[in-house]
Amino acid sequence: MAELTLYSYYRSSAAYRVRIALNLKGIAYQLVPVNLLDSEQQQPGYLAVNPQGLIPALALANGQIISQSMAILEWLETTHPEVPLLPIDQLEAAKVRSLSNMVACDIHPLNNLRVLKYLKGPLALSEQQSGEWYRHWIRQGFNTIEQLVTGNPFALGAQPTLADVLLIPQFYNALRFDVDVTNYPVIHKIYDHCNRIAAFEKAHPDNQPDKPAG
Repeated sequence: MAELTLYSYYRSSAAYRVRIALNLKGIAYQLVPVNLLDSEQQQPGYLAVNPQGLIPALALANGQIISQSMAILEWLETTHPEVPLLPIDQLEAAKVRSLSNMVACDIHPLNNLRVLKYLKGPLALSEQQSGEWYRHWIRQGFNTIEQLVTGNPFALGAQPTLADVLLIPQFYNALRFDVDVTNYPVIHKIYDHCNRIAAFEKAHPDNQPDKPAG
């Protein structure tokens, strides 16, 4: 029986990145879906797990909860180092963290669901306007990331790292929101390569048990 429980939503990029890391490290986990579109993350049952009301959260066997995907990823790296996602060389590890944070800190927070709801709700932006907001911030980030990734064959070298764990869900979102990705051939190459690997494929939103049918 799995000792870890991941509270997830199939299209949450933050949960997606944790699923990838768990799979790459070969860690068994139980998945508990939380439907963001139905606002289940704001219901008392989930708020008792994560008072912030955000996805993901990781429940440990002893009942402790870790929230925030980057904290979860760092915990997994320190407690399950057998399949490392950070290079041993500290300079190279810093480069991986830098690229990862370009996604986690500079792109994703501006484009998550609660921001989009605010844009279309209180600020009354149209679907077209909010979509362009989304695409703008992805382009801003990818314009830099495209110059930094190697694609040999992963984001920063021959082995998958946290950079790939963060980048693949963000590129999935770019495709989903109709970003013109022709200017990002190296990122696209990395995305295609990773999605041929079982750990990434298993984590893909299309392969989650809470993905709606049809």
